[in-house]
Amino acid sequence: MTRTAIFPGSFDPITKGHENILRRALPLFDNIIVAIGKNSSKQNYFPIEQREIWVKQVFANDPKVTVQTYTGLTIQFCKQVNAHYIIRGLRTSADFEFEKSIAQNNKIMADDIETIFILPIPELSAINSTIVRDIIRNGGDATRFVPDCINLKM
Repeated sequence: MTRTAIFPGSFDPITKGHENILRRALPLFDNIIVAIGKNSSKQNYFPIEQREIWVKQVFANDPKVTVQTYTGLTIQFCKQVNAHYIIRGLRTSADFEFEKSIAQNNKIMADDIETIFILPIPELSAINSTIVRDIIRNGGDATRFVPDCINLKM
């Protein structure tokens, strides 16, 4: 059986934290789909097409990584692409409580899909897309928080 995982998120923008989590997950799976969610209740900063391009740039040399966009429940997307694993990063105890609830409900809806939690390396644990967007919005230099190949000046 092929071990397919998804790494869902908005990636608005992708950060070094996202990159680190995914690179550390690569040896565990045969392929990983970076699943960029279209969330109608979220006001995204960067267009989904740009976010998709950036993720593809970051993982251009990793044949096990593909990128897709989706709407609806992540668990439904897993079933659609035949993924049996969901990768999630945990930075804080608040992340854990939030992600635990989602994982437990996903398990009720689809017993054959497991959520795998990966902790970021300590020096990346404070990075999140919300803070990166705020830096950008206010004219700061966010380049040290995003993968090197990302050009935030659109």
